[in-house]
Amino acid sequence: MDQLTVTTLADRPHLHDVLWQMPDTWPVFMHQDPIGNAYVGLIAEVFPEYVVVATDADGALVGRGLSVPFRLAGGKRQGRLPERGWDEILLWAFADRRRSDEPDTVSAIEIAVRPDLQGRGLSGLILRAMRDNARGRGFAEVVAPVRPSGKHHEPHTPMGEYAFRCRAEDELPHDHWLRVHVRAGARVEKVAPASMTISGSLAEWRAWTGLPFDVTGDVLVPGALAPVRCEVERDSAVYVEPNVWVRHVL
Repeated sequence: MDQLTVTTLADRPHLHDVLWQMPDTWPVFMHQDPIGNAYVGLIAEVFPEYVVVATDADGALVGRGLSVPFRLAGGKRQGRLPERGWDEILLWAFADRRRSDEPDTVSAIEIAVRPDLQGRGLSGLILRAMRDNARGRGFAEVVAPVRPSGKHHEPHTPMGEYAFRCRAEDELPHDHWLRVHVRAGARVEKVAPASMTISGSLAEWRAWTGLPFDVTGDVLVPGALAPVRCEVERDSAVYVEPNVWVRHVL
């Protein structure tokens, strides 16, 4: 896009009020993660210098990139990226801030592009801006619990198989979004098997998806990376989403 301006929210705080008004393509059920609902909305207030915002020539918000600083080395963490991925990183980042623990790593949380502008390379541009921002603040690496863009087409494929699948012609990841990260300098590190957990009653899942949820077993939900487990006798269903940890050395 021409005349695109990319900065941090700290540099343009007037965009705070429109940050969440920008439409996105997340499925409805993806907005039901309790940890995400508790913390994502606070990132702009607590960590505005780690929020990347992109605007067009008219000043309209066309993309956002949320990241958080946290401490990975030392203590019980010992440099190990968590199995509970996205959820755990949010808990760590806000707990570290509360305790005044010095962060040593930045994690991407979300990169979103306005739906009518997707496919133009804006997500990669925001990712590069996020890397540059972390480097400029003295960090040596950025990590990300990546939600592979094509995995929802293969909900039954184990994430460990999908994440490390590469194209024969260039040995880059088969998945487009993982490929964007690798081309930007990342290494695919490991699977986060329980990166996000969303549970609800069957009535809630019917409202979120429009599906009947009337038979016990796995339910294939559009947009989900793995089947949702439905338990009719318990009137509940649970979705445990696997993500893929990638590491960007800056």
